[in-house]
Order: sequence, then structure tokens, then C-alpha cells
Amino acid sequence: MWVLGLTGGIGSGKTAASDFFASKGITVVDADIVAREVVEPGQPAWQAIKQHFGEQALLADGSLNRAWLRDKVFSEPEERKWLESQTHPRIRDSIIRQLQQATSAYAILVSPLLFESGQALLTQHTLLIDVPVDIQIARATSRDQNNADQIRRIIAAQMPRDERRARADDIADNSQGLAELHQQLELLHNSYLLRAAS
Repeated sequence: MWVLGLTGGIGSGKTAASDFFASKGITVVDADIVAREVVEPGQPAWQAIKQHFGEQALLADGSLNRAWLRDKVFSEPEERKWLESQTHPRIRDSIIRQLQQATSAYAILVSPLLFESGQALLTQHTLLIDVPVDIQIARATSRDQNNADQIRRIIAAQMPRDERRARADDIADNSQGLAELHQQLELLHNSYLLRAAS
């Protein structure tokens, strides 16, 4: 299976791009969704987290208390390493399984941390959805009801824009709006169909 890695910073338009490819019948595997699935109540990673951290790591409905967990692992690096050792291999296994099950002409792995996480190694080609930082901040604040400082912290924690641009095989500029983005993606989709077939 020929796999395209799709990435971009917060507020760049990754979802708009993956929705476009999905509308063309392309299988999309989203790393963020997989990350949530592996810690659903009853899953092995959820069991391990419950045993390790105790009941305070869970909400009343049995789902993870993400706010508590985030505070815990970001204040204690060893706990963060432990948590990642439980979740990362399971996320990777699930991504690989879902990509292998794809029946479309090619498949897409969407991941905000495609390069940082090493998930780019699961792909043959990469596409970056790119916008200037001021547009990222404006879009993410209006969409997520987060304040600009929070968004800036998230951007600072992600790979710098220049580095992402240098590492991507293709770049789609999403600073002009959806119609413009779709035009670029249509051309790229056609080129990916050819690459996947050869």
C-alpha cells in the first residue's frame, strides 16, 4: 500500500485536507483518533494506566481524566516516559493495521507530529498543509475557543514551520481559503494516484 503522510501545525487545515481526500474515496487513518481509541475504557493501555496511576486517573464514567493525566506527566518526566511506553507502541500497531486494511488506491496517515514521532517512516511521501503562524493563531483561537497564548505554546511545542517545510515532499498553501486549497489538492491527488499505481 502506497501511504501519504499528511501533516501541518495547529490551525493549518489538516482536517479540511483529509476531508477532501476522503471525499475522493481515499482511506484516511488519523493518528489523533487512534490515540484516543487505544485508551478507551477496557483497552489494554487503559487497564495499564488505571493500575499504574489509580482511580484518580479516571473520570466518573471510566474514561481517562485527561486534564489530571496531562498535569501529572508534564510535571514528572518519568511518568510521561512510562505513559508513552504504554501508548506509543499500541498507537503505532493500530495505525499499521488500519493502513494495511485500506482498499483505496492509496492511503493517508494524518498526524500533527508526523516528523517528530517518527510516523513519517510509515509513509512513502509527505504532504504539509502550511499557513503563516499569524493565520494559525487566528484560526485556532476562533475554532477552539483557546486564547492566543495557549495556541502560541502549542505552536512552540511543535516542530518549527521552516523545519517542517524543509522535510515535506509536497507543500499545500492554505492561506487563501478552501477553494484555493482544493485546487492544489486535486492536482496532488491525481499525482498520488499515478505514483501509487506505478
